[in-house]
Amino acid sequence: MIYLDNSATTKPYTEAMKTYLTVSEQFFANPSSIHSLGGKSEALLTRSRDQAASLLGVSPDEIVFTSGGTEGNNLAIKGAAFAYRSRGKHLITTAVEHASSLNAFRQLEKLGFDVTYLPVDRNCRVSVDDFKKAYRKDTILVSIMHVNNEVGTIQPVREIAEILKNKPTTLFHVDHVQGFSKVPLQLKNSGIDLCTISGHKFHGPEGTGILFVRKGTLLSPLLSGGGQEGERRSGTENLPGICGMVRALRMTIEKEPEGIRHLQALQKQLRKGLSQIPDAVIHTPVSGAAPSIINVSLKGIKSEVLVHALEEKGIYVSTKSACSSKDSGASGILLAMGVPETEAGQAIRISTAFENTAEQISTFLNVLSDAADRLKMVMR
Repeated sequence: MIYLDNSATTKPYTEAMKTYLTVSEQFFANPSSIHSLGGKSEALLTRSRDQAASLLGVSPDEIVFTSGGTEGNNLAIKGAAFAYRSRGKHLITTAVEHASSLNAFRQLEKLGFDVTYLPVDRNCRVSVDDFKKAYRKDTILVSIMHVNNEVGTIQPVREIAEILKNKPTTLFHVDHVQGFSKVPLQLKNSGIDLCTISGHKFHGPEGTGILFVRKGTLLSPLLSGGGQEGERRSGTENLPGICGMVRALRMTIEKEPEGIRHLQALQKQLRKGLSQIPDAVIHTPVSGAAPSIINVSLKGIKSEVLVHALEEKGIYVSTKSACSSKDSGASGILLAMGVPETEAGQAIRISTAFENTAEQISTFLNVLSDAADRLKMVMR
């Protein structure tokens, strides 16, 4: 098997799953219970929070454990909008966000908020000038993904964060789910108030995540209950998942410098090989993109047909983001970039992880080239 769908999810580290199992068996008590078993679970939760904060360079009380990227994005966007609506009702995001952000904004529009969706250029990048023009005195929240989940384009979040440092009545949220461990992003003193990461995108257990909430930032909780996570996210903590995720977090950060260089080499190999396939159109920009994602259309072949043809050979890629893959329409992100609808319907996403090898990429390129030739013959 050659797995090249790591933007959808990654294979969990064996060590992270061992931690998950050990904590499940030995620390099953509810951390909120007042007896000694609960106290041991609470102590482990505290230690995990301290470790996560240290690894991310922030304070422990700025860590909110969530169930993943969707919850993190929803809590950041809706929680901030509700908490600060007395300041204004204008929100800014982009037209190419993940569904968990876009649909949160659409819900807020129905509740009376005014949302500006910034357009993107042919490289899927938003313009800082467009952002400046869209900004208003009543803008209370800006939310922009760091790395686009289908194309890999890096958005100018550092530049926008610098601008927003001088606008204290506006919060800045970054969806860092696809960027974490591939495109470094400092959180402390960065101008970023809220940042989402997801455990299963860096080899942790599914159903885990972290929302960074800068000290002093208010959030209206989306769940009512026992007031866990500093009264920002009620519900019994997923302690096994949290501990497994924090172990994966540490392992990934340790591997990150060499891992990024490795991903860059694989990306170069992929780009060179894809460019030699007739009728291949690469949508990921050459510069300013994460090294882990490359999006390409093979003209004349529908993306679903190609995905299944590769699967028959034991190779796994995707059509678009996993959360949108069952939507039969062409990718909204590619359409927003100006890609023709037919071509957008022929795109596949190839996403790598540190564990992928040059040999796997060579095999993939050979199989893809053969499949393209065969499918074009059939479709004539």
